[in-house]
Amino acid sequence: MGLLDRVSTLVRANLNDLLDRAEDPEKVIKQLLIDMNNQMIQVKTQVAAAIADEKRLQARYQEAQRTAEDWQRKAELAVDRGEDDLAKQALQRYNMYAQTAAGLQEQSQAQSAQVQMLKDGLRQLQSKIEEAEAKKELLIARSRSAKAQEQMHRTLGSIQSVGGLSQFERMERRVEEQEARAQAYTDLSVDTLDQKFAALETESEVDRQLRELKAKRQQNQLPSGGA
Repeated sequence: MGLLDRVSTLVRANLNDLLDRAEDPEKVIKQLLIDMNNQMIQVKTQVAAAIADEKRLQARYQEAQRTAEDWQRKAELAVDRGEDDLAKQALQRYNMYAQTAAGLQEQSQAQSAQVQMLKDGLRQLQSKIEEAEAKKELLIARSRSAKAQEQMHRTLGSIQSVGGLSQFERMERRVEEQEARAQAYTDLSVDTLDQKFAALETESEVDRQLRELKAKRQQNQLPSGGA
């Protein structure tokens, strides 16, 4: 019954508990299915052997029963012929084969019960394997998702612990400061030589306008010729 006990242990296996305990649940799930299928092969082998034993015992029982019945008929024939000595010998043979048949029948019944137990265990194992196969992909997906989340949180934690984000922000502010200084230099460098000449030209235009204005004012102040 050791093999059947091992089958029962596998049938009671809880995959969700394994996910909680295992370092690599995906490997554990796959290995568990391999073990369960290997175990099922062993159980099938033992069930087949037990069935063969059951059939052999049944055949021996039937043979012993037929032989006992044959000696029973021979004893009856001897009695009918008045051969009491032959009848006694036939009855002795009948008793021997009847006892053998009874023992074989008892063994056959016990073997039949054993076969039924093994068949029940095999069905339970097959059902558990089917259930595990149905859950396998979902559990593996859950395991991978959990790993990804753990890795993400570890990565974020390591970045925050070393100040990676704050350093990035400081670099961003430094770039902004560099851009501001560059713009300031650009604004300061606008007063070029061309601008200086443009300023001189502007001043000359003002002087010209001033001369014209003075000339006009003086002309207005001169007495007219008809006065």
